[in-house]
Amino acid sequence: MRSEITIDLGALRRNVKTLLRTLEGTEVWAVVKANGYGHGAVECADAALAAGATMLCTATVPEGLELRGELPTARILVLGPATNREIARARDAELALVVSGDDIPEGVAVHVKIDTGMGRWGASELPSPAREIVGVMTHLATADTDLAFARLQVERFREASAPLSHLTRHVANSAAALRLPEARFDAARCGIAVYGLSPFGTDAADDGLEPVLSWTSEIASSKLLRAGESTGYGRLYIAERDTWVGILPVGYAAGFRRDLTGPEVRVAGTRRRVVGAVSMDAAAVELDRELPSGTPVTIVGRGLPLEEHARVAGTITYELACGIDSSQTRARRVVTDS
Repeated sequence: MRSEITIDLGALRRNVKTLLRTLEGTEVWAVVKANGYGHGAVECADAALAAGATMLCTATVPEGLELRGELPTARILVLGPATNREIARARDAELALVVSGDDIPEGVAVHVKIDTGMGRWGASELPSPAREIVGVMTHLATADTDLAFARLQVERFREASAPLSHLTRHVANSAAALRLPEARFDAARCGIAVYGLSPFGTDAADDGLEPVLSWTSEIASSKLLRAGESTGYGRLYIAERDTWVGILPVGYAAGFRRDLTGPEVRVAGTRRRVVGAVSMDAAAVELDRELPSGTPVTIVGRGLPLEEHARVAGTITYELACGIDSSQTRARRVVTDS
């Protein structure tokens, strides 16, 4: 076994229910783009719906079509732009689309996106009312870092969308769902929080969330480095004294990034430091003694959150979660239901 990815659908359902309680009547729309943030789109989507989510959100039409094949009655909204050919396929599959201009496709349920400060997709003003328009939305840029600007975006949206207030209006992402009540409107598009990860890079338990993903591996071999000897490319780690290192069969090709040199993993229940350069298919861990092959290693799990790795790598949990390779060629994937 190179590594094992465990997805706890019970934790995901509890996260959705926690969000529903927090939102006090606002719908939860589960964002399952990028293969459910690396967790598995179809299984996570099904669990989210069972817990009370009322819409699934994807980034692309092909992602939406994958869900439609497995979840024929689910409401699905494609958040990203679609080509003409994709619009036709979305129409046939009864997917809803987000549009950012006056070109409203016929025969497709449409949510119009207003740019209130994200500076990407989105119309500067509302198009003329059309029969196909069923929703109005915007995208918050700083709900996790700057609530003042997020509130400004909310007020811009409230004013701009007032003529269409009879339609479904949705603004909040995970961060706003947890911290910005005025952003709730009719629905909140929750992604990272559904998977039990903090949008603020802090302890997700502070908001009552449980991590859905855990990642384990094992010691493939132990090696004694004599003082002055090194491990890995570039000799980034040179033993100051005789030191045992454990070699893990996991590297950046599996999602354990090269810039994750320095975090801790748990080896046989004890925290140990990752040392040297992470390579494509291996990483080294500093040990206090020789350990046998097969000794269990927790990379992400209880007491060792993904947020901790993200801080070391100088990135966000979203990127790390999406980058974990759970394909059969790299890992064993296990789905549980606690």
